[in-house]
Amino acid sequence: MSDPARIPVIVGIGEVADRPDAPGRGPLGPEPAALMAEALRRADADAGGRFLGRLASLDVVNAVSWPYADLPGRVADLIGHRPTRLAYGPVGGETPVRFLHEAAQRIARGEAEVAAFCSGEAEHSAAAARRTGLRPDRDALPPWTPPDPAWTNPRVRDYLHPQALRHGLSQPVFVYPLYETACQAAWGQTPREGRAESAALWAAMSRVAARNPSAWLRRPTAPEEIAESSPGNRPIAWPYQKLMVANPVVNQGAAVIVASLARARAAGLPEHRLIHIGPGAAASEPRDWLARDAFDHAPAQDAVLAGALGRAGLAPADLAAIELYSCFPCVPKMARRTLGLPPETVPTVAGGLTFFGAPLNGYMAHAACAMVRLLREAPGGAGLLYGQGEFVTKHHALVLASRPLPACIEPASVQGEADRRRGAVPPIAETQAGRAVIETHTVLFDREGAPQKGVVVLRQGGARLLARVPAADHATLAALTDLDRSPVGLAGTLRPAPDGLAEWRIA
Repeated sequence: MSDPARIPVIVGIGEVADRPDAPGRGPLGPEPAALMAEALRRADADAGGRFLGRLASLDVVNAVSWPYADLPGRVADLIGHRPTRLAYGPVGGETPVRFLHEAAQRIARGEAEVAAFCSGEAEHSAAAARRTGLRPDRDALPPWTPPDPAWTNPRVRDYLHPQALRHGLSQPVFVYPLYETACQAAWGQTPREGRAESAALWAAMSRVAARNPSAWLRRPTAPEEIAESSPGNRPIAWPYQKLMVANPVVNQGAAVIVASLARARAAGLPEHRLIHIGPGAAASEPRDWLARDAFDHAPAQDAVLAGALGRAGLAPADLAAIELYSCFPCVPKMARRTLGLPPETVPTVAGGLTFFGAPLNGYMAHAACAMVRLLREAPGGAGLLYGQGEFVTKHHALVLASRPLPACIEPASVQGEADRRRGAVPPIAETQAGRAVIETHTVLFDREGAPQKGVVVLRQGGARLLARVPAADHATLAALTDLDRSPVGLAGTLRPAPDGLAEWRIA
């Protein structure tokens, strides 16, 4: 594609971090819509101040920290411009990558000259309000938009199998550990070795976050501090500590403005500040995580990473920068192995969802901003953005570069390839008796660091089922948390519990 009117480039980026200790700040900061609007204004300033009023399309990343009746409309009001196309996205950590990709495709198809997307969450302020009894729509300065009484939480997970819901495995923090445990066993690691790899990786991310002025936790953290339990680093869900999981209690916003190369040149922007948007790829796993073929890989992740790079004509070694989603360590560790990257690779430009912060669905918007800054200083360099949503479910990757790339107009989906890579899915059994073998597991802890229960994913005669390990079963819990031996493959006995759930013990 050689028509500058059909070549999409990133022209502006903007970020906001509303910190509770900022001078002159009240007990509550700006609402999510205000963070989004300010990020858009900053992105416009970064682009020279010539683009916000020309927006033809604006995608708003789903926000959860405050209940809006019309969040996109509120953002449009705050920036003083209502684009012809104004859209609100679904829940998913991959959506910023998708929105950036789709904005580029609209420009490549000639449907828009300028497009943007934005994200923003104020969970730190919302949590402070709940804790102190303040009302943000009354007590914040300025007051937040009145809450929508008809708002429903978009994170309802009634699509999960009843066994997952009955055993309490309906939150990502309890499901991603199942992948971590299964991957460690598949890679021949002991839990101690897997924990050391996670801690080293997260320590490297903390150093990146420490250099990022928009990051929430700007302190380099040693691997030992990440790996070991402490009052500030309690166990959450085996094998993860608090400093290994995403940190959503932040106030952060981000925005990216995309324009045609012709419009950017007409605005007088220097070529070295224009970041080209190339091909991408997207695919999903079955939404119900119990309906996966295995937990030691993700066919959709593999297909998406291969598809994005293949369409761009790049190998992993060609990348100057990379951002692999990092809500939990298993995600970048799986992706690193898929890409064949060496263990010392630092797979973030922003700092990761623990240390940079995890503004719920919006982290990859900040990663895109960080990638643009890096590529502006790397002539001819290319970078990869990879986002993920739900429970290792939705995957999207996109290539950016400080040079022209192959056209991005091709449909993103590589679902057919992901499905081809997927193995047979075992049926779900309801049995509560007999012998069964661990496929993977986790242990859930209370806020004092004491085990509440274990949950094991079991295989029995080719079928899959879930069972509980009670907190009183110290011997079985000890086996599940043994740092020097993976329990994957261990056999035990099922029995029914008085509340109707299946329980499992090593015996």
